[in-house]
Amino acid sequence: MTNPLLSDWDTPFELPPYAAIADDDFAPAFDAAMDQARARIAAIADNPEPPTFANTIEALELADTVLDRVLGVFYSLAGTESNDARDALQREFAPKLSAYSSEITLNAALFQRIEALWQARETLGLTDEQARVLMLTRRSFVRSGAQLEGDARDRLTQVKSRLAVLGTEFTQNLLADERDWFMELAEGDLEGLPGFVVDAARAAGAEKGAGGPVVTLSRSLIVPFLQFSSRRDLREKAFNAWVARGANGGATDNRAIAAEILALREERAQLLGYKDFASYKLETEMAGTPANVRDLLMQVWSPAKSAAEADAQVLEEMMHADGINGQLEPWDWRYYSEKRRKAEHDLDEAELKPYLQLDRMIEAAFTCAGRLFGLQFAPLDAPLYHPDARAWEVTRDGQHVAVFIGDYFARGSKRSGAWCSASRSQRKLGGDVRPVVHNVCNFAKPPAGEPALLSYDDARTLFHEFGHALHQMLSDVTYGSISGTSVARDFVELPSQLYEHWLEVPEVLAEFATHAETGAPMPRDMLDRLLAAATYDMGFQTVEYVASAIVDLEFHQGTAPADPMAKQAEVLAAIGMPQAITMRHATPHFAHVFAGDGYSSGYYSYMWSEVMDADAFAAFEEAGGAFDPEMAAKLERHILSTGGSAEAEELYTAFRGRMPGVAALLKGRGLLPDAA
Repeated sequence: MTNPLLSDWDTPFELPPYAAIADDDFAPAFDAAMDQARARIAAIADNPEPPTFANTIEALELADTVLDRVLGVFYSLAGTESNDARDALQREFAPKLSAYSSEITLNAALFQRIEALWQARETLGLTDEQARVLMLTRRSFVRSGAQLEGDARDRLTQVKSRLAVLGTEFTQNLLADERDWFMELAEGDLEGLPGFVVDAARAAGAEKGAGGPVVTLSRSLIVPFLQFSSRRDLREKAFNAWVARGANGGATDNRAIAAEILALREERAQLLGYKDFASYKLETEMAGTPANVRDLLMQVWSPAKSAAEADAQVLEEMMHADGINGQLEPWDWRYYSEKRRKAEHDLDEAELKPYLQLDRMIEAAFTCAGRLFGLQFAPLDAPLYHPDARAWEVTRDGQHVAVFIGDYFARGSKRSGAWCSASRSQRKLGGDVRPVVHNVCNFAKPPAGEPALLSYDDARTLFHEFGHALHQMLSDVTYGSISGTSVARDFVELPSQLYEHWLEVPEVLAEFATHAETGAPMPRDMLDRLLAAATYDMGFQTVEYVASAIVDLEFHQGTAPADPMAKQAEVLAAIGMPQAITMRHATPHFAHVFAGDGYSSGYYSYMWSEVMDADAFAAFEEAGGAFDPEMAAKLERHILSTGGSAEAEELYTAFRGRMPGVAALLKGRGLLPDAA
């Protein structure tokens, strides 16, 4: 039998034939694709012809095309539809992929060819994009140890392999804790919960086979439970389970893994000549240095903390009025904050949710993309990996642009959070390859036959991830290595956070926020109240995020802590973390930082990008409004289509004419004194 992962795919737009792929197909396909990639790398390195951009850099770009295809399918499934076999394959693949990467970057003959091109770059007649790819390729090799020798080179390979294994273990432990814990609710425990929370709890109970409603650790269920449950004892139990993910002892405990990861990262950085991992990691980001990151975070921390402490006093007084003495606790904040929001802004989540239907919010995201960039979205009947996943063909002026796949509902086999990925990225080298882009979320699934309803935060998440998707879909570069979201980590969140602003455009909500039962548009006064409350509780939201970013930075500066939990406590004490707020992601479940290197020393990136997104949307408002065609064209030309073809600051300046300051961010969050 021919392995379907290695065959031509006779499917719409060459999507993976999921129904034909068995878990047993992955390992042999992986091995075959790896063998082919290794042979291609050897052919490049050993080519007797003098190095040229085509026979070295372009050949490298295409060397692992088949491997990328196999892994694109595998990792899209591993994150959304995990099982024991796929978990085992992840553990098997991680060290092999690390070894393969090290083989390439430590191949002396290959690096010699790249270095020769680099030294002769002024004479090669390269386009700007080619020059950028050459620079990035060489830099990647150098930062991966290509200039190391002897024991240092061997040790770096060992360190990277071990880090790959540990990152996989961290992820799987976290998923296991999230999957296995749930709290059964008796009928009396449902008192005070709005219907949408009860429905979600019953649906979760059915999935768990519990015979009744349950609370799980899915954010889309536990957060509304903490907002609405009048049972303080149950809120405390659920909250403590939520923050204990990865720290429950036993086989799934992540604390020792985190410590080892931090130590190995420090060693890796020092092998490469950097004083610590943060200095190594931030060298290639817009921020540049740990000092610049800390400066931004502390500029935001002080006003956010002041706002949060003022809010905590109000919420604690509300709690005391309920006859509960003592301090406001973290499991109390969301409950009393929701009550306060209803009192001050006359906003009731249960009243609001019927106007935020998932299907209508998807339609809103699509329509905004149509008005801004001329994109059209048509449902696509194609083989997908789960019945909840949906596909659309994306076109412009009748021409195929991309395939977009949305997978929106939480399930036990899916890792938590929300993300965008491309199982196939855009490139022109080797043919006009159009992307296949996935948005994955974890919204509460409604009972059969009922519409899926979102919180306003859920709707923002949908727009956020779709902003990433646009960055992938509108990419227009030659080389896959700089395609789409292949940009500096503290720039990659700009398109996603910028797109969130279109959800707040009154005319968008007026058209698409329609009642699930009556079809009536959201009443104007409710819409006004919703937008007026946009910065409500922003002290809390900012503090829990910035605290996480500061801890991440401190973990990677200086000597790696032997006890990350003690270091976390020390950092939080030093910045004066409010007692009733916890980090958004505590160390044992901080997947952004420990599941891989992606956001390590880089969790600040969301805020760095937010400085730009607030300023970028202001550019639309200063022009002809949210749908100004000239600004939309500039956004696509200078940011969404360009991938990593130039430095991020250069791209943003081309769009806006200058770089922004932090004031736009503070104003947008309602944290300036005159914006409070």
